[in-house]
Amino acid sequence: MNQDIKVGEDSMSSVGLGLWKIDNSSTANIVKAAIKIGYRHLDSAADYGNEKEVGIGIADAISNGHCLRKDLWITSKLWNTFHSRKHVRAACERSLVDLGLDYLDLYLIHFPISLEYVPFHHNYPPGWTSGKEGKMRISPVPLSETWYGMEELVEHGLVKNIGICNYSTALLNDLMSYAKIKPAMLQIESHPYLTQENLIRQAENYNMAVTAFSPLGSLSYVSLNMAKNTDSILSHKEVLRISKDVGKTPAQVVLRWGLQRHTSVIPKTGQISRLKENISLFDFNLNDEQMDSISGLNCNRRFNDPAKFCENAFGKFYSIYD
Repeated sequence: MNQDIKVGEDSMSSVGLGLWKIDNSSTANIVKAAIKIGYRHLDSAADYGNEKEVGIGIADAISNGHCLRKDLWITSKLWNTFHSRKHVRAACERSLVDLGLDYLDLYLIHFPISLEYVPFHHNYPPGWTSGKEGKMRISPVPLSETWYGMEELVEHGLVKNIGICNYSTALLNDLMSYAKIKPAMLQIESHPYLTQENLIRQAENYNMAVTAFSPLGSLSYVSLNMAKNTDSILSHKEVLRISKDVGKTPAQVVLRWGLQRHTSVIPKTGQISRLKENISLFDFNLNDEQMDSISGLNCNRRFNDPAKFCENAFGKFYSIYD
């Protein structure tokens, strides 16, 4: 069972499958299995490097009668190297081809960071660097130009909704001052260690839906040396206490907390058992004390910080967060 939230004029399942860091060799099977279990919301991106495999999984699920295309909500994202208005459509069309789709339900600006353009035939997905030296090069493309390119995708019927990822409150306010087609979605890192309450409230004031990526916190970042095992939210004593009280796993408790904050959540997993666990969230509720206790764990701990990642990986510091 899943529940829907309103996104623009459409409805999207509140629990989706995040596809970041899903190994290419297993992506198609995971996507097909997820759809068979009941997932109808898939969160993809060009930068994840597995959109062809995602498309195979979708096609297999549809051909086996597990769903129709109209039942699915497919999100993809514009990568940083394609921010110039003249490159936005080609980037979207490449994702559509790889996914085997005629349209996207939602297309997001992945980061408010514009990098030097990299042609498809040079490297795809291009990642964070360009040129023979493999350096990270910032390109002076205004975010307003990128947004105008996104609006054209809606006008041409390539996408139904557009939105943004990893925006701050200031960038969100600025976007709303020039957007002709308003963003339908804000996707941000949010979990009990990074509640982002002001940003979520501001998005809601603009009638934007909010999706929390990395809703379980540090799990995906340990292998990238961006978190430690001791950063785990799921082993915190308060989460364990509540888990015992409600008879659910720590992951289910944290995901349920996210849903009751009116955000959608997109946990990732490569395990079938976890797929079932992560979507089984609608037969219990957290009470006010439990919600407040989990929210009280906030320490503004951000795991997905491109400034730290890029400085460590490429020697380039470029901050988008205060």
